Formats: sequence, structure tokens, C-alpha cells
Amino acid sequence: MQPKKPDCVKLFVGILYSDEELLQKALNLLEKQYGKIDFKSRTFEFTITDYYEPEMGSPIFRLFISFDRLIHPKDIARIKLETNAIEGQLSIRGKRKVNLDSGYLDYDKVVLASAKYNGQKIYLDHGIWADLTLHYEKGKYDPYPWSFPDFKKGMYNAVFLKIRERYKVQRKKGEGV
Repeated sequence: MQPKKPDCVKLFVGILYSDEELLQKALNLLEKQYGKIDFKSRTFEFTITDYYEPEMGSPIFRLFISFDRLIHPKDIARIKLETNAIEGQLSIRGKRKVNLDSGYLDYDKVVLASAKYNGQKIYLDHGIWADLTLHYEKGKYDPYPWSFPDFKKGMYNAVFLKIRERYKVQRKKGEGV
């Protein structure tokens, strides 16, 4: 069997932040880099862990955005490096004030890009790993045993269903890379 070119995927970024002004700067930089933002979720209070508080302060909030332009799945490694660079631009005295979790979804799954190794992650390129986070089946998203606790709780399932609907419309229109 010959290899097949993969379908394009829907880029999204999960954003953790504690400063509204820096969030707006991040949104502007992301839109400049990846094109028009076509979806912005409601804001969630991020209380699942205090891991980020020493660096970011508190309270911490999370939201998700997606972009109008679809991407090739291999591009997520490069995009993760670029979003890490944006985090660095927005750092204050070496501390991240905005955390950008880039990822993508297709019809069947949600994948986060990560610079950290773990047993379930698959190496992509440039020190970046793919972390399979949620899978879609029968109208809903389900987590994997290794998914982050907030994803396991299903807190963002409605967000990913909305992004998936946008993706489906784009694919039906023949949009992609």
C-alpha cells in the first residue's frame, strides 16, 4: 500500500494567563503569525493545579482559540516552537506570564504539542512530541488515561465540539493545505 497524504487539520491554542493585557498581546501575535482567529472560547478559571502560580501569579484563566486557516499536521512541531518563542517575548524577568499550548484536531482526535517527553507521546521533530489527548466517538470526546486532569473532567469538551464543527464545514468546502 502506498502512503497517502494526510488531511489538513484544525490548529488551536490553549492559553493560560493571569494578565489580561498580556493575553491581548498574545492574541495579536498569534493572529499575526497564524491568521484570523475564527473561534474564541469562554474563559475558564484554571484551578486544577497550582503548578503555574509561582511563575504566572493568580488567579489563572484558560481559554481556547482556533484559526481560520487549516494546517498540515507535520507543522505542529514548528508551530510549538513558534508559540514557545511568543511565550518568551511576553515573559517578565524570565517568568512566563502566558502559556501557549498549541495543538490540532481532526475528525477523530485532539493532539497537543509538547516539548516534554512521556511514554505515550510520539516524537515529531525539533524536540517536540505529539500528545494524543482526546478521542472523538459517537458525538463526544473521551480522554485517555494519561490526559491532563482538566481534559479528563471533560471541562473543554463543548469547546472542542464547536471547533470540530468549524473544521467539518471547512473540510466540506474543500479548504486545506
